[in-house]
Amino acid sequence: MIQPLPAADALKPMSPLQVRQTREFIDNLASEAKPYWDMVEIGDQLSRDLLLSAELVILYADGVEDFNPWYEGWRMNSWSIDGESPFGGAIVPPLLVSHFVLSVQFDATRPFSIGSIHTFHDSEILAPIPVGATVRITTTAVDKFEKRERRYVRHGVTVTDVESGILYFKETRDILSL
Repeated sequence: MIQPLPAADALKPMSPLQVRQTREFIDNLASEAKPYWDMVEIGDQLSRDLLLSAELVILYADGVEDFNPWYEGWRMNSWSIDGESPFGGAIVPPLLVSHFVLSVQFDATRPFSIGSIHTFHDSEILAPIPVGATVRITTTAVDKFEKRERRYVRHGVTVTDVESGILYFKETRDILSL
């Protein structure tokens, strides 16, 4: 006899918050899903602040297996340490912030977009980001164009320090849309 699969809520570990967020995400999929092209206008801008904590850096560096001592702003049984790099204290892996751009680009308050594929990005690292900095990731829709009968939305991205305004990182991204 074939056993039925467990309901999503029965999977462990899932906290009540995770269950609620999963249900909201699934319900949103059934809502007014539209092609990304139709949801974005040139000039649309979104931004979010992100604390680049030692814990976040550890999770990222472990995940991509980039074990560089420059990123170590922590020590076992210590909350955080200054760390060491040629730039002074510990720094954030240069492309970590690029992974958070999509969480800014796709606005959770809008319906789910369908048929989106990240097809291009060009990153420019301008300055090292110290571990512990809070950055503002801003994405702006700068162009919509067609190429080989396919529709693309181009975004310009900046990552700046919330306190000092230092520009750390710039990126251009293209999203192919149905």
